[in-house]
Amino acid sequence: MRRTVLLAGALAIVGCAQNSGVVRIGPDTYMVSRQAATGFAGLATLKAKAMTDANAYCDKQGKTAQITHSEESQPPYVLGNFPRSEVQFMCLTAGDPEQGRPKALSHP
Repeated sequence: MRRTVLLAGALAIVGCAQNSGVVRIGPDTYMVSRQAATGFAGLATLKAKAMTDANAYCDKQGKTAQITHSEESQPPYVLGNFPRSEVQFMCLTAGDPEQGRPKALSHP
């Protein structure tokens, strides 16, 4: 019985989704990541949630989020390698010369 309870507790901890929250990585530059609790979540949803977090963070400062880089985990989604999306962004004021149309990144 005790072994079953310990195993269930360990699985609950491992199975939790991971969200970094907004982390500062440089001057006016931040990162936010989202990771699913299983291998069955869609990357597009995780990326959209991370971008929503970025926009909300900058909106609170009266600024606009400018996405500078994004990265997603690659399958197979097993043994703890669950879908994950990371977004790097800057919070910019209106008229900032860094502000512009996001550049598409090509992946080889």
